[in-house]
Amino acid sequence: MTQSLAQELTQFVRSHYGTESGAIPLHAPVFQGNEKKYLAECIDSTFVSYLGKYVTQLEAMTQEYTGTKHAIAIGNGTLALHAALHVLGANSESEVITQTLTFVATVNAIRYTGAAPVFLDSSRTTLGMCPEALKVFLQENAELRDGKAYNRKTGKSFAACVPMHVFGHCVDLDGLIKICDSYGIPLLEDAAESLGSFYKGRHTGVIGKLGILSYNGNKIVTTGGGGMILTNDDALAARLRHITTTAKKKHAWAFEHDELGFNYRMPNVNAAVGCAQMERLPQMLADKRATAEAYARFFAQKGIPFIAEPEGTKSNYWLNAILAGSRQERDAILEYTNSHGVMTRPVWEPMHRLPMHADFQRGPLTNAEWLADRLVNIPSGVRP
Repeated sequence: MTQSLAQELTQFVRSHYGTESGAIPLHAPVFQGNEKKYLAECIDSTFVSYLGKYVTQLEAMTQEYTGTKHAIAIGNGTLALHAALHVLGANSESEVITQTLTFVATVNAIRYTGAAPVFLDSSRTTLGMCPEALKVFLQENAELRDGKAYNRKTGKSFAACVPMHVFGHCVDLDGLIKICDSYGIPLLEDAAESLGSFYKGRHTGVIGKLGILSYNGNKIVTTGGGGMILTNDDALAARLRHITTTAKKKHAWAFEHDELGFNYRMPNVNAAVGCAQMERLPQMLADKRATAEAYARFFAQKGIPFIAEPEGTKSNYWLNAILAGSRQERDAILEYTNSHGVMTRPVWEPMHRLPMHADFQRGPLTNAEWLADRLVNIPSGVRP
């Protein structure tokens, strides 16, 4: 049955993408707009580093599309997370709560600050952090001192909570924010995969204290490598702009720096590509939704669970996913499809299973491990 399903899936993907032979990637970038034109203009201007009109333009386009007050262009999504965590006070005397089922960059950024990650379980509906898991963990481990939450087992403060919108599907932000607010813990949205996703009418990344986006080469909108920090907080935005440009004091010619800063800003050449991509975002999102709907119909006929957008949300369907019946069935699907030129992949290995992150505190991780054994991502790119 598994091989038969894998064969039918392979045939369906080839038919949907109009590719009878050759490799079909999981999610390749598509450049059909003004990318070359804007790149040429950028090069001709000689402003190819982080000073230039396209950086400013991409930030403005992102502000308008997401509804955020401030958008700060950064070199990549991991750097954006690191800088955001830094301004929230994450350091060696603190901990950051996140989910174990996430891309490794989420936890790497936490570790860069010196903070210790705490791993919580996921929801089988959203794939992201489970509010009940957060509630139970804090009830069992947190105590408030002068309005700030501390881990009574380690004595360290909780600097932030970082849920991730997996594959563009929104986490239960209302549930998570309500719990975080009751403990005075700022929520930082890892919205790296969710440009174009909306939670109850609001774009992801703008609902928490801070949010970040990624423009990696496999994202819907790419700048080759790039990221963005989103916030409605004026003071945090000003501080982020300062520390991500080496903490240089504003002056016409003098080079003076007033703290340890980071050289994290996005180059103008990358932003030029991003501006052209943003012009086509609605069209690309429509194509991806059509692909998701086609998959949903196909898998419904086969009785295979397809991961759909949670109720009350609108997903960008960055990566479509199905659930196999077991890890053995998952691996058989992965083996057949990849050996026949259709790229599929499992979800990331849960962070608590990785050797460099294995020794940190965690709650029960039943759902995350169940999902990790069954989830298969299938081709989801925009059709050329």
